Order: sequence, then structure tokens, then C-alpha cells
Amino acid sequence: MKNLKYLYISLGILAFTACNDPEDVDINPVEMAEELPVLTAGSADFSNYVSLGNSLTAGFTDGALFQASQNLSLPNLLSQKFSLAGGGSFTQPLTNDNIGGLALGGTRIQSPRLVFGGAGPVTLESIIGDVTVTTDIALNNPTGPFNNLGVPGAKSFHLLAPGYGSLDNFPTAANPYAIRITGNTNASILELAVSQAPSFFSLWIGNNDVLGYATTGGDGTNPITPVSGAPGQGFDGSYGALIATLTAGGAKGVVANIPNVTDVPHFTTVPHNPLDPTNPDFGPQIATLNGIFGQLNQVYAFLGVPERSIEFSTTAASEVVIRDETLTDLSAQIAGVLSASPTFPAFVESFGLPVQAAPLVAGLLGSTYGQTREATADDLFVLPSASVIGTVNLESVGALMAAGLPQALAGQFSVEGISLPLEDKWVLIPSEQEEIAVATAAFNQIIAATASQAGLALVDANTLLNQLANGGITSGQFTLTASLVTGSAFSLDGIHPTARGYALLANEFMKSIDATYGSNFEASGNLLNVGDYPTNYSPALQ
Repeated sequence: MKNLKYLYISLGILAFTACNDPEDVDINPVEMAEELPVLTAGSADFSNYVSLGNSLTAGFTDGALFQASQNLSLPNLLSQKFSLAGGGSFTQPLTNDNIGGLALGGTRIQSPRLVFGGAGPVTLESIIGDVTVTTDIALNNPTGPFNNLGVPGAKSFHLLAPGYGSLDNFPTAANPYAIRITGNTNASILELAVSQAPSFFSLWIGNNDVLGYATTGGDGTNPITPVSGAPGQGFDGSYGALIATLTAGGAKGVVANIPNVTDVPHFTTVPHNPLDPTNPDFGPQIATLNGIFGQLNQVYAFLGVPERSIEFSTTAASEVVIRDETLTDLSAQIAGVLSASPTFPAFVESFGLPVQAAPLVAGLLGSTYGQTREATADDLFVLPSASVIGTVNLESVGALMAAGLPQALAGQFSVEGISLPLEDKWVLIPSEQEEIAVATAAFNQIIAATASQAGLALVDANTLLNQLANGGITSGQFTLTASLVTGSAFSLDGIHPTARGYALLANEFMKSIDATYGSNFEASGNLLNVGDYPTNYSPALQ
């Protein structure tokens, strides 16, 4: 079996920009434009605005942080409008260029940004060749203080942690983006915010508390922070401490809740059935694969779990094969049934193996398919799985060869999502999605209660994303949706907004500020025109 690659996300993309061209209209020259009221800040004081958060407030887009994306970050867009209502200057820890990525002493530790490759996201280097990442956390950190204290990758408790921006603590307890912000000191992000005595702040945090779990497929390597514990430990304690400290000096502010992350393109783009029988690398293998799984399916039926049967279609797209840790592990039973079967030795010989290898093969099949099933439409696949499904897992090949299988046969049984069940890190099964939903709801209750008690403006980002994922949102002459690339709201990484998406968010922040503090950004005509902001960046932008 060849090294198969089934990237069947047929986006059919021709352009990034939304397709909502304005219609021709007749303008009556006699009509006078309505006179709008003068912009007022209401009871808010924007003279010293500081923003705290994670990648969503840092300006992250297309899988990276770079100057163009930072200049169009959510807080920077807000600061430009705040400046019209008494706001002061707003500084950001800018990267060195528009390549993206980070280096440590000349060695790359974060990759450059993604770009559009004609059918979907590709690496910048695949288009323009090798590039040098020049933003170096050991050699050229900028000098603060900074008004934008968004740290990509930060969870709620990280903003409270001393040393989160210390190079001495990297990579175990420090964040490379935090190192650039703190100037390689032990100061916490919260301390840096308070030291500037902000008159107004924005806080959008908690997304990564859930997202980290989701993007690893809920495999347990990045657990959701508990909603309990002493102050600064669970999400409730961390969030409460952040708000209490930020408002202690009388600052007003706006906060946002956590969207349902499973609605973003990162989890909704890769289909559960991407295996196309017309693909020349897959179609000719179907008969052989079905023959192998036919033996296993008889065992599943004997063990009373026929729903675990695996069969690939010759006429329609087939589902990938996944490992589901919620299933009863039948590894030993499968091996036992196969070993006792009088026809199994002949099956083993059909692979060119000696009959003496029957116990070995029975054990390998048992351990491989003990918790296996075909995916369903209820399973969600993380975007990077698109480049994994159908490829040969070399680690599996090595393990099977070490167990005694010849290399060719080891390769045949190591094709991701086909002969080798796709691991948990690539898929969110329904029970994991429910965990995420429960945690998100609990976190959002804490955010809403804390914001209400402190008298802060609250942006319902959860509802906003739900609207994007279910029909879209029209702003001016443009409709934004949650579709990857074509929807205009989400960038090529499938998680972070485009500049147009950030503009849409900025408008929602201003509307919430209006409602809470009596400002009139919306009524005075000072919301952003989302069409003024791009949905993609050229590979030539460096």
C-alpha cells in the first residue's frame, strides 16, 4: 500500500473576499443625510486603555503573530475608536516583520504564518521558499510598557503567574510571547497591567482553558482547568482575582465570554468520510482492505458488537477508522477468537507469513482494533488531521517490524485512519464535545456573574460565534460565516479571526460599552466598516 494522502476538503475557493457586492441603487440628491450625534464616552474614561488576554487579543491570525495582524488586532482597532473619545496612545509588542514565527538564539521555535495555496492553507515557505524567522525572544525583545498584553497560548491562571515571561523558565513554565512582553522579567501579566494604572481595560481570557483540550482531541495531554479550587487555581479563582485586581483602582472595562470552540472551522472543516474510492491510491486497495476487515468483522459479530464492523465503499466516500477510548477494550477477546479459529492460519499465510506467525498476528490485530470503530458525522476532526489521514505512520511501521512483520506488510497496516485507527488527538468524539460544552457553560456563568458584580460591560462572544456558524452575520454590505476561508470571519488556522473578523468583534465590544457606560459609538456612526479590513495577506508581504 502506498503512502496515501487523502486531503479531500474540496473548498473550491476562488477568493478570500466576501461575495457581497453592493447593488446599484438610485440616490436621491434631494435627501439630506441624517445628522448624527457627537461621539461621547459616557461614563467611561478611555485615556489609558490596557488590554489583557490571549491570542485573540494579541492579533494572532493565519497561525502566527506578525506586524500586519498586530496592527489590526482587536484591541488596536478599539484603541483607534477610543482615541476619538478621549483615548490616549496604544502600544503593542510588535514582531520584527510579517513573516511570523519566533526564534530563540537563532533557532526557530514557532513557524511562520500560513498563506492561501489555491485550495486551502499552506505554509508560507511552500510558496516563497525558505525564510528566516527574525523575531527572537533571546536577542531582540521590544521595550515596554505595552497596552496590549495579549499572550498567545495563555490560560486564565497564566496571567497571574510570576515568571511566565522569564526566559529562565522557558520552555516549561514560560511563554515565548510573554517573554517579549515582560522584557524577560518575573513580572506577571496582571502586574504589568496594574502598574500602568489603566482607566479602562478589556479582558478576554478563558478560551485556551477549553481550546487546549479541544485542539489535542481531548486526549488528556491538555486538561480543562477545573472550575473549582482556591483563588488563582481553578478558573473561578483565577478570573475573580483578575477582575478584582483590575477594578481595585476604579477602572471600568469590558470582558467577553468564551465561544463554543467546536463551532470554529478548525473542527468543522475535515469531514468524517474523506476517503474517496476514485482516488487511485485508495480505490484499488479497497478489495484487499475489506478482505482483511471481513475477518475482523466476523469476530466483532461473534463478540456481540457488530456495530464496530469496518467496510469501505467502492461507490461513495468512506469514513475514517478511529480509536474510541470510551469503547470496551476487546483486545484480548479478539486475539483469543482469532487464535481459536481454524481458518485463521490460512489467513495469515495469505500475507506471505508462516503459519507459526498466527499467534503474533492475532495479538497485533487485537491490540490494534480492540477499541476501534468507523467515524460518524457526530465526530469532529481537528484541522491538522487533514494532512495525516491516509499517510503511513512510520512509528507504527517500526513497531510492527520489531514485532516480526516484514516492512511492506508493516506499512500496509500503518496507514492512518484506514488500516491504523486514527488516534484520539486527531478527533473529538461526542463525549469529549460534551465535556467541552459543560466546561464552556460553567466558565461563562462565572464570567457573567463576575462582570455583573463589578459593573463591567459583557460581550457575548458565544452567541456571536453561534450566529457565524449558523447562517452568518451581515455587517454593512458583507455577510461573514464560520466557513474556512470563504466565510471571511476565520483565518487559515481555522481558529483565529481574519482582520475583518476582528473588526466585527470590535463592533460588538463597542456596542456592549455603549450599553453599559452610556457611550454612543454605534449611534454616532463610529462603528467599523468591516469591508475596510482584509480577509487574507499576500505571501509577498514580509
